Amino acid sequence: MIGRKNNMKDHERVSKRVRQIQKSAIHEMTRLSKQVKDVSFLSWAKPTSDTPAHIKEAAISAIKNGLVGGYSETSGLLVLRQEIVKKLMRDNNIEANTSEILVTVGAIEGLSAAVMALIDPGDEVILPSPTYSTHIRQVIIASGKPILVPTIEEQGFILDIEGIKKAITPKTKAIFYCSPSNPTGTVFPEQQLHQVAEIALQNNLMVITDEAYEYFTYDNHKHFSIASIPEMRNNVVSCFTFTKTYAMTGWRIGYLHAAQELIPQITKAHIPFAICAPVVSQYAALAALKGTKDCVAKFREHYLSTRNLMCDRLDKVGSIFEYTKPGGSYLMFPKIIAPEGKDSVSFCKKLLMEAKVSTTPGIAFGPTGEGHLRLSFCVSEDMINKAFDRIEDYFGNC
Repeated sequence: MIGRKNNMKDHERVSKRVRQIQKSAIHEMTRLSKQVKDVSFLSWAKPTSDTPAHIKEAAISAIKNGLVGGYSETSGLLVLRQEIVKKLMRDNNIEANTSEILVTVGAIEGLSAAVMALIDPGDEVILPSPTYSTHIRQVIIASGKPILVPTIEEQGFILDIEGIKKAITPKTKAIFYCSPSNPTGTVFPEQQLHQVAEIALQNNLMVITDEAYEYFTYDNHKHFSIASIPEMRNNVVSCFTFTKTYAMTGWRIGYLHAAQELIPQITKAHIPFAICAPVVSQYAALAALKGTKDCVAKFREHYLSTRNLMCDRLDKVGSIFEYTKPGGSYLMFPKIIAPEGKDSVSFCKKLLMEAKVSTTPGIAFGPTGEGHLRLSFCVSEDMINKAFDRIEDYFGNC
């Protein structure tokens, strides 16, 4: 029996739900970028700033004091959850208690656990499009069906409320969005999110939110947490992260808030994914919440400056791109109006290999992202200028 030939084809060894997931264009561009010397890197939403010193020092202290060698409670350190409760009330107007908080491995694991807990095979999940590609994958891995509703690009990629209403069927289980948006940088207005809440309540739907960029809004745009609407208390899972706010992407630490009755169910998915969030990162997150917020203000000022610089440089290459100025995050999503931009993957690969500028193809964020590219401005001003100098030279010589 051991020596018997196995006729199973390689692709048949992999589940159908995973096979239907496309390779990540974001990580593919990162891989290709390593093949090119001296790349101007605008493709990955990873802050180039270092984690603030007081956060690192807290982690070192926890290590030295022998606090990180074992698991924490599955839901996270109680003292951390207590500080998260204070933060949610202060910054998000969400009234919570510690039994409604689950500390997760970044927002990504929290979102994954929430989707697995809420979505059955065949359930439909509405996502505004373009949207973060990982959100689409999370629904597919849960054997759900992503329903992509185009946003209104002409109005700055705002939600199409009528489109969302029309997309609802008896199989619809949830609405899943990111605000400020990855990839467009749109901050969905409070008025629109109240409309989303009405739709959810009228149709008994859950709302899953990714609020990773909550502190990075500009030009009088304000972040609004839909869970702050009292009537929505039982219909929302809100996911947050320390990784973007405090330049802690490598620490993998976030949290979610949901109704107390939901937390044990989400925890059932959280345990096989993670058991608990990294304990050393939990102590770092505790220091982030208890310490000065000057670092967050400094990051925001930097991103505002680099956003404005990127917009100025885009204005100078107006024959190649047109764009909407992002109201939040540190990302933007220009449309490629140059003829060769209809295939965003080919366009971005060519820009990388021939101009040494790394960007992310828009198709990675859903079908309505085709013909666009995502640019990240959480880098230095020198990097942005270097990239656009190369873009200008490249298209000037084409």
